[in-house]
Amino acid sequence: MSNWYPNNKEELKKTIKSYLIKSNKKKINGLLVPHAGYIYSGKIAGKAFSLIENNKYKTVIIFGPSHYVGFYGIASLEEIKTPLGNIDIEKNELRKLKYEHSIDNQIPFLQYLGIKKLLPIVVGDITIDQAKEFAKQYNKKDTLYIFSTDLSHFLPYKECLKKDKDTIKAIEKLDFDHFGKVDACGRTALKIMFALCKENKWKPKLIEYKNSGDITKDKSQVVGYASFYF
Repeated sequence: MSNWYPNNKEELKKTIKSYLIKSNKKKINGLLVPHAGYIYSGKIAGKAFSLIENNKYKTVIIFGPSHYVGFYGIASLEEIKTPLGNIDIEKNELRKLKYEHSIDNQIPFLQYLGIKKLLPIVVGDITIDQAKEFAKQYNKKDTLYIFSTDLSHFLPYKECLKKDKDTIKAIEKLDFDHFGKVDACGRTALKIMFALCKENKWKPKLIEYKNSGDITKDKSQVVGYASFYF
C-alpha cells in the first residue's frame, strides 16, 4: 500500500475531491504535476487535474522518472493498484518494473476522474536526441499526456525559490539550450515533454508553485513543487 496518500478508499476519494477546483478550461493536451506525498503537493497536483475533469481522451500516457532502478531508455509497469482499484495498462513491449511512485501518485486522481486505462512510462537515462525520438513515437491524437516531476530538493527556502524560478522559466520556454539549469528529479521525463511540446507547438503555462516550506513552515531544507498545463 502507499505511504504517499490515504490507504482508505473513502478517505482517499474525500481527499482528492477536496483538491479539485472548478474549471472552465476547454481542450487540455497535457499536464506537468508533482509526485510528492499528497499532504505536501496534492493541492498543487489537484489544481492541474481539475482542468481535465470534463475532457474525453482516447489514450492517457504518464511519463515519470525512475527512483528505484537505474536503466537506460524507458520501461513500463507490471500492474497498478490503488485503494480505488486496479487500472488497466495499455499493451506494450517495454521492459516491466514493479513500482514507481512518480507514476503511482497520479493514478488516484485519474481514477477519480473516470480514467480506466492508460500507458505508464518510466523514464531512465536518455539523451535529448532519444527524447525527441520517444516524443515522435508517442505523439498521438486525442491523448492526454501527464508528466511527473518535483523540482529542487533539500535546499534552504530562499535558495530553493531562486533555483525553482530558473527551472520554471526553462519549462515555460521549452529551453533545451539551458536545460542544465533544470533542477528536478524528473529531468529525464521533462526532456520528452520539451520535445513533445515543441513538435506540437504547445506552450506550458504555470498553474501553481509552492515548496514544502510553505506547507510545513520548516524552511531549513525544502522541496519545490509546480504544476503546469499545455
